[in-house]
Parts: sequence; structure tokens; C-alpha cells
Amino acid sequence: MSVVVQNTQGWIVDACSLIDQGYSQCIRFKDTQKSRFKCCFKKQCFHIFKSYCSANASAAVGGRNTDTLQETDKPAKKRKRKHSELNQGEVDSQAFHQKIRSVILEGTKSLVDSAQSLGYLNGVTGTASEPLPPQECSLAALCEMAKELPLVDEEEQEECVQLLVAEDGCRSHVDLFSQVTESRAGWATLVTLMGEEYVIPPCTAFLLSDFTRIQPLVHYGKRFDLIVMDPPWENKSVKRSRRYSSLPSTQLKRLPVPLLASPNCLVVTWVTNRPNHLRFVRDELYPHWGVEVVAEWFWVKVTTSGQFVFPLDSHHKKPYEVLVLGRYRSSADNSMSSSETSEVPVQDRRLIVSVPSALHSQKPSLSEVLKPYVRAEAKCLELFARSLQPGWTSWGNEVLKFQHTSYFTLTPAVDRGDVPKDDATDECTDKPRDSAEFSPPGEFSPPHH
Repeated sequence: MSVVVQNTQGWIVDACSLIDQGYSQCIRFKDTQKSRFKCCFKKQCFHIFKSYCSANASAAVGGRNTDTLQETDKPAKKRKRKHSELNQGEVDSQAFHQKIRSVILEGTKSLVDSAQSLGYLNGVTGTASEPLPPQECSLAALCEMAKELPLVDEEEQEECVQLLVAEDGCRSHVDLFSQVTESRAGWATLVTLMGEEYVIPPCTAFLLSDFTRIQPLVHYGKRFDLIVMDPPWENKSVKRSRRYSSLPSTQLKRLPVPLLASPNCLVVTWVTNRPNHLRFVRDELYPHWGVEVVAEWFWVKVTTSGQFVFPLDSHHKKPYEVLVLGRYRSSADNSMSSSETSEVPVQDRRLIVSVPSALHSQKPSLSEVLKPYVRAEAKCLELFARSLQPGWTSWGNEVLKFQHTSYFTLTPAVDRGDVPKDDATDECTDKPRDSAEFSPPGEFSPPHH
């Protein structure tokens, strides 16, 4: 169950289960032969047993977190400073933290208590500890190399869509950098791309490119009802680690969101805890696109025993991140009927609580918690994606990173009831299929009650 608890404060989600949705049926095509598998994301990536005590997130400390949900009223010890006065950024950060502190503390406690009453977040995983898969990724470097290729002429943009696997199950060449790639199968597919093997979820589309080659996504011809983005914000830790290239905030204005968003599109942006980033999104970026801010949510990161991964009042890192939600207001709204423009109001200050991934920059899927706020047949897009989701379109220069088979456990399927039948093409269509296992392209399956 991907959503473990839901109440008026928010949700507790099982991030690993969210990933696994859509991978129970997986086929590898090789030399016109089909091999069937079950794919599960490696559970050890979400084995966060203890709170972190330093900036090095890879070094967990022994013992129990002293900043428990029951005893968080004790402020953390202040670090020694060379200068007695705080800079303006630190003053703003502390003010913002004090403003939302009770929301984070009380909401998380309510959600965690409910989850623990169901036997979740009890510190038990049921699996042995295993090493994490390697996190090296060469996709961004390949995107840089692809810049040497000539741009596709506008007359040829109609050919910017290609099938991942042809009807005969084979594909001799796939241009990942200048064409949107679609997988229309109703099951996951194991494919070899650029010499590496990836697991592609059902009914998905993606473009592997950077900012300079985003035009095929625009020419893809779809308007999206939900756009989620996790920009590579500039900060000191990113510069020190050199894990990925950051992007100046002002460059985000170049994203063609007005060309990709449908009227009333819900736009969701992951924001770091730096106040200037939050102000930029609310006061500059969203107004530039014509997006109206409607809510701020918080992703709260806890251990497998329900404790904050960092002390709530830590001066270095907080156990939460911010999401800014807005609605795209286009001039086309005025010509639409009230029934067409009806939307569910988005509640402010909701919490999404989960055990975070130990893999750098892997965020939990928002598909389940955002269902109530978009229409039933919503087309969904993720920008700056590092993974794919069933039914979604995704773009980024590392869009396939967490689809690499090194992050999955592959088990040969022997039970015919667990795999698609040979005579069932089961391609994604505009109409829901009989099976509720997967959603049609760009659509959410109806919520379960």
C-alpha cells in the first residue's frame, strides 16, 4: 500500500511501494524472444534506520535520535560561530522555520502515531542490510555530447515521436536526445539503450536532453494538467559534491511552461529551504509563467522508526523540504465554461511524510497524493526528472538514471498469472482497460476507497 495513512494533516507514503507500482509485469525482448520478470526497486535504498548528525548524509550515527517526535521542544544546541551576527539569509531561514515549526511537529506526530498503530514505521524492515547500488551516472555527459549533433529542422519536428519497442519487439536505433520516446505497452519493458539496460514502466514517454534541446517536448503536441519539477538549485553542498550541474534560478524562467500547461494546470515545484529560492518561485517564477500560488506543502523525512532524519531545529539541515503549488491561469480560461474550469481547492500546509531514499536527490512520487486535485484523465509531466512513472511524460538530462537495472531486483516470473498473456497487446489507449493494474497514458487510475 503506497499511501499508508491519510488525515487532515497530510499523508504518510511508502516511497518504495510507489516506485514498484507498474513493475509486477516486466518483459525483456531479445532476438525476438520474450523473457518475463518481476521487478522491485531495491529495498535497501530506503533503509534509513538512524538519524543523521552531520552534513555527511552517508554517515549515520549509532544510538537513537535524541530529537524524537515526543521530545522536540528542546532546541538543538547552537553551533559556534565566528561572528556573533547572523546574515540576512540565516535570519530569514530561522523566521520561516519558526513560522512552520508547529505545523511540522504536530502534523508529523499525528501521522506517525497513526502509521505506527498500523504496524508501519516500527523500525523493522524484514530484510537484511545490503550495500547500495553505485550511483554514478553518465547520462548528463551524454547529453553534452549530443549537443554536437545538428538540431532537427522545424519541418521535421512532426517526426519527434518514436516507439521504444517496435511492433515486432525489436528496435535497431533509438534517438533519445532529439525525439520523445514512447513506451505504449501495458507492462514494463527491459531494454538496452546506449549499452546499458534499463527498466521502462508501462505507458510512459520521455525525452533525454538538457535545456538547449527541450524543443521536441514542446513539439510533442501535448498540454499537461499536472507539471511537477525538481530544479537543480544552486547551493554550496552541490558545488562541493559536484554530483550534478546546478542551474541559476533566473534560467528557470526559460522553461516553456506556458506552452506545456493546459488551463488550470497544477504546477508543483520542489524548493530547497533557502528563503531566497522560495521567494523566487513565489514572487518571480510563477508570476512570470502566469501561475497563481495556491499552497505550500512540506515533505517531512523520517527514519524507519518514525524519527526525524535530522533534528527539527538543526542549524545545518532541516528534516523537511518545501513544495510550492500553483495553478496556471491562461487567457483561455475566460472562454471556458464553469464546468470545464471547475477545480478542487488545494489545502495549504499539508505534509507528505516518508522514509527518504539513501540515493542522492531521489524524491518520492507525488502521483497518489495529487490525485484529488487534478481531473480523472489528467496528463502529467515531470521536468528535471531522474526516473519515469507509469502514465507520465518525463524530461531531463538524467531522466533514466533510476531506471537502470542496478537499482532493481529482477526475479524470473514462473506463474503465468503474474505476466501478460502472449495474445494481449495491451497497448495504452485513451480508454481505460479492463485491468486496473496500470493507468492509461498520462492518466491517473481512480482513487481506491
